[in-house]
Amino acid sequence: MQLSINGTTHDIDVEPETPLLWVIREELGMTGTKYGCGLAQCGACTVLVDGEAVRSCVTPVDSMAGADIVTIEAAAADPVGSKVIDAWIAHQVPQCGYCQSGQVMAAVALLKANPSPSEEDILGSMANLCRCATYNGIVAAVQQAAKA
Repeated sequence: MQLSINGTTHDIDVEPETPLLWVIREELGMTGTKYGCGLAQCGACTVLVDGEAVRSCVTPVDSMAGADIVTIEAAAADPVGSKVIDAWIAHQVPQCGYCQSGQVMAAVALLKANPSPSEEDILGSMANLCRCATYNGIVAAVQQAAKA
């Protein structure tokens, strides 16, 4: 099977039901996308699939044929992703940082779908969990990225 990840086509030989997360991390060595809960609840594994935020820990790789997949490794190359990363740094959002790649990818998906989100839009869309409770910083960073 072939997958397009970060603009590169990869030939993958895994079982069809293998979670996309394991292909990204174990087969391709891109370790920025994290394993959190394995149940699509926490969002640490969030990647973009055709511009939408997707929890890769429960997404079977065989459903990804023909999709455009973007991981945190390519976020800075995207104009919206670059703005989000700059805002994350400016607001010093990460504490432990474990969930932040998923948080950044969720923010990129939000801003691509809604370039001028209200605070309610941000709170409603940023459903990833952060054990360090950096939620105020996340909201402020998304607001700054939207204005950039």
